Amino acid sequence: MKIIIIGGHLAPALSVLEALPKNTQVLFVGRKYALEGDNALSLEYNTITSLNIPFVGLNTGRLQRKITRFTLFSLLKLPFGIIKSFLILIDFKPDVVVGFGGYVSIPVTFCAFVLRIPVVIHEQTMEAGLTNRLVSRFAKKICISWDSSRKYFPKEKVILTGNPMRKFPIMNPPAGKQYSIFNNNLPTIYVTGGSSGSHFINTLVEGIIEELLRKYNIIHQAGDAHEYCDFDRLKKLKESLPKKLRDNYILQKFIDPSQVGDILKLSSLIISRSGMNIITELIHFEKPAILFPIPFSQNNEQLKNAKFLEGIGLGIVLRQAKANDRQLLQTINLIFRNINNYKINRKKLGTLPGKNAAQNIISVINYAYKSKTAKTF
Repeated sequence: MKIIIIGGHLAPALSVLEALPKNTQVLFVGRKYALEGDNALSLEYNTITSLNIPFVGLNTGRLQRKITRFTLFSLLKLPFGIIKSFLILIDFKPDVVVGFGGYVSIPVTFCAFVLRIPVVIHEQTMEAGLTNRLVSRFAKKICISWDSSRKYFPKEKVILTGNPMRKFPIMNPPAGKQYSIFNNNLPTIYVTGGSSGSHFINTLVEGIIEELLRKYNIIHQAGDAHEYCDFDRLKKLKESLPKKLRDNYILQKFIDPSQVGDILKLSSLIISRSGMNIITELIHFEKPAILFPIPFSQNNEQLKNAKFLEGIGLGIVLRQAKANDRQLLQTINLIFRNINNYKINRKKLGTLPGKNAAQNIISVINYAYKSKTAKTF
């Protein structure tokens, strides 16, 4: 079977890639660059190419949540995205196209529909992203992670599969020996802004980094957005620190997905945005978090995710509009003073759907493949 996977939410896409039969031919279509108007390579490009999976970057129109100087130019690229999508599909001749949200899905799924190639999409969130709502009309089947998403899609197309999570190869020594990449006994904080990093979170941490490093180890995934140059600025800051503090600070542009399991298991606290992927992982590892929801996320999706984690006992939500570095420092210290109180309330959590989510999605892909009635190539 030949499959095109369209990037968007990278973590569930990687989970499905890991679980596909070895003889499956895959082409990954996604964003080569992290941000509009920025030439920093995206995490999905770096990750997929490192796995030796063929990758095609698709430069197409993007539905932006806020108006920027790139908005009009971005929308004008949609016709070119459609033309290139047709060429990709005709050249690769996939049996099924699988989308994981994100604006790149729009031209590819539309062209697949026109060419009568079955389309399967996956919705990661508790509701429904704008892209998936738009492309649902082109999909043969729609996989959802949460039952609350069902109402946004045609009911005859929906299958509750769950949200697939990456396999985490924990590289710890044998049981009883604590794994640590630091030469001290300080607790570790993992700061992540998602695949592109978060300028807002980076700036807050920058303002209190010396105070943090006196009490905690910090692993900081800062991203590589050239617009803000956060990584370069933080690197200079790190180099200026006393060696004792510098040794407590690991600064990276990206975290390889294969390392995420170790870092989450090692960390005592996570500071993050609140996309559904990190929420799922925090629940899996039962790690407390300070969450900064993106204020312009679709339908306040990230705020709802963050409130969900806070409601089951694992998180504290800080609003970006009112947050500052001193508040973050106070909240970090508060959590560590009461660290044993941050545990999952199983009654409020309920049952997480889709324990075998990746295999469930692959079953849907197989169904779409078998039900394919015609080829036009």
